[in-house]
Amino acid sequence: MPTINSREPDLERAREIAEEGTIIRAPVGSTLHGLHNPGTDDRDEMGVCIEPPEYVLGLREFEHFVYRTQPEGVQSGPGDLDLTIYGLRKYCRLALKGSPTTLLLLFVPAERLLVRTSLGDELQALAAGFVSRRTGKAFLGYLDAQRRGLVGDRHAPRTRERSAEHGYDTKYAMHALRIGYQGEELLQTGQVTLPVSEPTRSRLKQVRAGSVALDDVLLELDRVVERLQTLAQSADLPDAPDHDGVDRFLTRAYETAWTLRAR
Repeated sequence: MPTINSREPDLERAREIAEEGTIIRAPVGSTLHGLHNPGTDDRDEMGVCIEPPEYVLGLREFEHFVYRTQPEGVQSGPGDLDLTIYGLRKYCRLALKGSPTTLLLLFVPAERLLVRTSLGDELQALAAGFVSRRTGKAFLGYLDAQRRGLVGDRHAPRTRERSAEHGYDTKYAMHALRIGYQGEELLQTGQVTLPVSEPTRSRLKQVRAGSVALDDVLLELDRVVERLQTLAQSADLPDAPDHDGVDRFLTRAYETAWTLRAR
C-alpha cells in the first residue's frame, strides 16, 4: 500500500484539499537538476495549495499532504512517486526560514512546472522576498547535517548508492555538494539556475558515479561551506527576509482563492 500522510485524519479529504487547491507543482528531484541516471531515479515532486477557510480560520489543521508510492519505511525505486503538497502558510514559513529544499520550488522554470496558476506565478515572482543573509545560515545548518549523514557521525552512513571503489553513498554526497553550490549562487545572485549549469553539473555527476574519493568530496564540501560562511556575512542581501511582503501576498492569495471558490 502507498504511504499517505496529513494532519487531516480524513486522508481522502486531505487529498482533495491538496489536489483542488494546488497553485503550483513541480519536479524537484535529480531530473530537474540535470543529475539523474535514466531508469534508476524515483520522482520527487513538490507543490503548494490554498487550504479552505475552515483550515485557516477554524480549528482544523492542514499543513501538508504526502503521498509515496511505497509504504512507510520502504525506499522509493525507479519511477516511484514521492509527492509533498504544502499548505500555503506552511510553505511560506519554511521558505522564510531558508529551507533549501522548499526554496527550490521558487526557481523551477515555467516549462518544467506540472501545475501553474496565476497565484503560483505570483509566489515565484516573490522569490527575492524570501532570500536574505539568514538564508545562508539555514543552508549551512543543512549542509552540516548532510556531512554528518555522509560520514556516519552519530548514525550509520547512507548506503543507497554506495561506491564500490570508495565506499560512500554517491547520490547523497552529490546532493550535499549540489545544495552547497546552489546556496552560493543564491546568495550571490538571488537566483538558482535549473538545471545545474556547467561545469558544476559535470563535477556533480562525477561524484554520483563514484569517480571521486570520499576525502576529496569532503574537502570540496568544506570549501563550499567556507565560502557560504563568508557570503552569509557579506552578501549584498537584506539581513532578514521580507516578512511583511510575504504576509501581504498570503492575505491576498487566500482572499482571491476563497472568493473564486464561493462563486
